[in-house]
Amino acid sequence: MTAPEGRGIADCDLAGPAPESGIDSGAFRILHVSTGNVCRSPITERLTRHALAHRLGDPAAGGLVVESAGTWGHEGAPMEAHAATVLADLGADPAGFVGRELLDEHVIRADLVLTATRDHRAQVISMGHSAGLRTFTLKEFTRLVRAIDPATLPDPEPAGTVVDRARALVRAAAALRGWLLAPSAEADEVHDPYGAPITFFRSIGDEINQALDPVVTALTGVPARTR
Repeated sequence: MTAPEGRGIADCDLAGPAPESGIDSGAFRILHVSTGNVCRSPITERLTRHALAHRLGDPAAGGLVVESAGTWGHEGAPMEAHAATVLADLGADPAGFVGRELLDEHVIRADLVLTATRDHRAQVISMGHSAGLRTFTLKEFTRLVRAIDPATLPDPEPAGTVVDRARALVRAAAALRGWLLAPSAEADEVHDPYGAPITFFRSIGDEINQALDPVVTALTGVPARTR
């Protein structure tokens, strides 16, 4: 198969096996990244935890750890009030959140980094640590995950194999990148609602929630519960 135009060496490298980046080889760490770590990445972190809890009961028991940080993170800051409201409206828990600035150690131990925008993705990859193999925008990862046949991933049962499935999913997504391109540059972006009215925050929350659903289903092998 011939590589598509514009697919250079760096893109080809992304198809290789993802490194064992997590410090604890028995865990799979998901890191959500935005700018200030007070709006988009807190929403994404807590919605991911909420969705995992609905599917697995206790995500930690399955070996999944979800965190977030910001490229210009407001270290120690609380979540923006509208972001907390949106989370509560969607059934997730905003309590106890504290903002963090993105550090090398966060990237080193992450098995999957999901960013709000392509600029955030570029900043994470520029930190090194083979981050390009496991860093995607959220919407990019959703698009790639939709193209992966779940039957090619390890079965999440028996207990303890969710981590193996998650790692296989990241490798499969990395292999597709460069072949399955976004329809437009904007398609992979989640825009910043900071300073916007609550209505815009709610639209961003819904956008993130919809993007996360196929990702969490693919990670766990468990579809969302129907009401």
